[in-house]
Amino acid sequence: MPEQNSYYERHIFFCLNQRANGEDCCADHRAQEGFDRCKSQVKAAGLAGPGKVRVNKAGCLDRCAGGPVAVVYPEAVWYTYVDASDIDEIVESHLKNGKVVERLLTPAHLGR
Repeated sequence: MPEQNSYYERHIFFCLNQRANGEDCCADHRAQEGFDRCKSQVKAAGLAGPGKVRVNKAGCLDRCAGGPVAVVYPEAVWYTYVDASDIDEIVESHLKNGKVVERLLTPAHLGR
């Protein structure tokens, strides 16, 4: 159950930033596909909506070196993912069951 003042139990934000100057960015690593997959999986699992999970697009989250990245709040858990199975595991393990997917954690030292 969400905290008393929280509308959603969890938010997951996907960086979809595209850099025009040729610098590495999440958009160059299929971030939109990850976002779309997460959104559809959350909906299919019945996890979407008030009191549950919200999947959001974000601009640059300033962790480009780990891209593509997504972050889950309120736990502030940062993930780096590569394919649909990674997204499915995040949805099933963390968003549905509250268990962090350790193997997908973004290394703490990676920033921009």
